[in-house]
Amino acid sequence: MSERRARVERNTNETQITVAVNLDGSGVGEFSTGLPFLEHMLDQVCRHGLIDIGVKATGDLQIDAHHTVEDIGITLGQALAQAWGDKTGLRRYGHAYVPLDEALSRVVIDLSGRPGLDYHVQFPRARIGEFDVDLFYEFFQGLINHAHITVHIDALRGRNAHHIIETIFKAFGRALRMACEVDTRLGGAVPSTKGSL
Repeated sequence: MSERRARVERNTNETQITVAVNLDGSGVGEFSTGLPFLEHMLDQVCRHGLIDIGVKATGDLQIDAHHTVEDIGITLGQALAQAWGDKTGLRRYGHAYVPLDEALSRVVIDLSGRPGLDYHVQFPRARIGEFDVDLFYEFFQGLINHAHITVHIDALRGRNAHHIIETIFKAFGRALRMACEVDTRLGGAVPSTKGSL
């Protein structure tokens, strides 16, 4: 199988973003976004998904973080889609439950070729530090729309907002790792009765 890497640039009047992805990495993250809490969450995806991700982003943070967070999600989704290509030989499905103290979340992924987000997360407060928790939905929606995948995200328990979102990003990383794994039993086939995803 060829190297599963991609590099994508997205430039708009609101943001300038570059994302690099290596699906066969070792969990290394390199981030420069001006959004330290989002970087902390992206690092969870790297470490628990064993995926190398680099993100360099400049955005209109003087307005708020919305455009930058959403566009990082969009660009990361595009990079993932390029990195796994036609999905030949991939497991396709991935799932993970991850706890952190009182919090427990579940993420289920299908590399379906169809964007769909089912998001059931309630936070006990509106911000984690300076970060608006509403932006996590925008991040995942942007990623999923441009990666063309179906993702179910459920925060099953939790009282601490930081714990809740950290379990989600860790579970997303582990589920993504599972879905992107090469399944040798497929013999190079695409796991779909349609023959393509």
